[in-house]
Amino acid sequence: MKIIEARGLVKKFDDITAVDHISFHVNKGEIFAFLGPNGAGKTTTIKMFTTLLQPTDGTIRINGFDPTTQPHDVRRSFGIIFQDPSTDDDLTAYENLEFHGVLYDIPKDTRRERINELLKIVELESRRNDLVKEFSGGMKRRLEIARGLLHHPTIIFLDEPTLGLDPQTRNHLWDYIKSMNQKEGVTVFFSTHYMEEADRMADRIAIIDHGTIVADGTPKELKDQTSSHSLEEAFLALTGKDMREESATGIDHLRNMRRVWKK
Repeated sequence: MKIIEARGLVKKFDDITAVDHISFHVNKGEIFAFLGPNGAGKTTTIKMFTTLLQPTDGTIRINGFDPTTQPHDVRRSFGIIFQDPSTDDDLTAYENLEFHGVLYDIPKDTRRERINELLKIVELESRRNDLVKEFSGGMKRRLEIARGLLHHPTIIFLDEPTLGLDPQTRNHLWDYIKSMNQKEGVTVFFSTHYMEEADRMADRIAIIDHGTIVADGTPKELKDQTSSHSLEEAFLALTGKDMREESATGIDHLRNMRRVWKK
């Protein structure tokens, strides 16, 4: 069953085409990697999937809903973890989750039961009343995972969730994500620049470059297609070795989402 689907998707900014007639899908329950160089169109695509941008042309379905005409249904279908930390450092771990639950109109008793459950899962129960400014980067990521799963989403979008973390913390976080995928049936859609991470975790991968999908398949299929020994070699074979400009940050995404949610 297709839970995310893009058909002929286009996004233009004046005379710049950021996303150029892309079509691909993600099956329910998959762990799906969306890879590409900086500026390739990844963030723009994710913004269209998560109702932050309107497409110029084409169609999108997220959990059966159209983000352009059914934005509230789409928002309730997903959770999101941004590239950069997006929790409020001046609130406690519990308060961050409570604020998110109120934003989603989760009933009080249900909300607090779910918060307690998730704090245990991400091993932050003993730090529930501590200010987030006192947390390490790995602890903040774990809190963001809990926040993203608070409203029982069908899909979770992860925009470079392990960026800047040490290998031990990265592995620990992926253990949580994999567990949520298996226990709660959450479909995982993630972007990363760590090719070994995508190779190890993804059931399937789509690679976007210059606004178009240049490859789509399992990690093995992409390596076989390019006669490569590693996914990194396959990625470079498909996208080239030129350096690219950085894209927008997760903090920008969060500010945009909060503005959209208030509408």
